[in-house]
Amino acid sequence: MSATPNSALKAVRMGLLMSQDDFAKALRAAGIPGASKRLVQRWEAGTTGTPRPTHARALEQVTGVPIEVLGFATPVPLARVTGDGRGGHDVETSPEGIPAAASPVPRAQPSAAPRARANYSGIWLSRYEYFSSGRGEKHTGLHHVVVLQHGGKLTVRSLPGSSDSSLTIDLEVDGKVATGTWSEQTAPDSYYRGARYHGAIQLVIELTDRRMSGKWVGFGKEFDINTGPWELVFQDPSTSKATMQQYNRPPT
Repeated sequence: MSATPNSALKAVRMGLLMSQDDFAKALRAAGIPGASKRLVQRWEAGTTGTPRPTHARALEQVTGVPIEVLGFATPVPLARVTGDGRGGHDVETSPEGIPAAASPVPRAQPSAAPRARANYSGIWLSRYEYFSSGRGEKHTGLHHVVVLQHGGKLTVRSLPGSSDSSLTIDLEVDGKVATGTWSEQTAPDSYYRGARYHGAIQLVIELTDRRMSGKWVGFGKEFDINTGPWELVFQDPSTSKATMQQYNRPPT
């Protein structure tokens, strides 16, 4: 069995309109002198499941999102002294995504996730509605997002130029129902002053496979639990750099 690809990291990189070489260059500028295209490939292929802490901080700096939503299979370890004194290390994972150095207690293998019947990869329009208690009115959040599919799992990441907030959604498709979690990092100069919100989402996929609609649930500014409508509308099947540049703008 091969390692599970890190679709989340790949989607974020693609959403930033960066090639693997571009991403490696940005990582070098962020404090990883030896960052290379090969390192990025290992991360995205899932063969390196846990970046060392210094790499995790550089990844957060380059992508602008927390390390926990970048799709790594295991938690980032705390820094520790190693033979070279740098602290921590990139852990090569086994096919099951377990660090090779670990000695886990044997456990039952989970059943395989159901595979989606359609190919949902491409550019989609994300639209959700929420009520702002502080402003006393309803608002709509719009993003162009990159969707990458791996089996029955969908990784959704917003294009940076489509909104001043960063949106991530992770879904698992079961038949015509997609269920998962969402997270949004608001802009520092926005009404919500850089706060990060997150919650759950469930969408029903239309028979055309070109629209998903449902509801989100999550906490609000006053830590009350809110809900509202959310939909994803298909725009383009391509995830090429030229296509993403075309959609790297606020939706109209």
